[in-house]
Amino acid sequence: MPDIAIGDALPELRINVTRSTVVRYSGASTDFNEIHFSERHALALGLPGVLAHGMFTMGAGLRIVTDWIGDPARVLSYQVRFTRPVVVPDTDEGTDIVYTASVTDLADGVAKVAITATCGDEAVLGAARAEVRVD
Repeated sequence: MPDIAIGDALPELRINVTRSTVVRYSGASTDFNEIHFSERHALALGLPGVLAHGMFTMGAGLRIVTDWIGDPARVLSYQVRFTRPVVVPDTDEGTDIVYTASVTDLADGVAKVAITATCGDEAVLGAARAEVRVD
């Protein structure tokens, strides 16, 4: 286990999301809400376009912690607040969600990690926090 200190930054994680990613996640999660694959339905509801699933955005974000700590079983808790949807354009390039994180507290063998997630210039998760066992 590496030395861990308050203020340590975790390596940035960039997740590319395309319409294909969203459709595959729909199948895996059995969430077939049409806003996740139909531009027509999303626009009819007043949305800016096809949206990635919030749970995809949340789940992908935890990977910044599990990649860093090396063992997903060390995660004790994880919570987020959804602040903005991730709009997925109908292009081959899709869009990127960029996750950054840093250690905010370290006590009794547990590190608290604050996570940020942005798509373009907008935060898509707020108050994202994880606690991991580091002893």
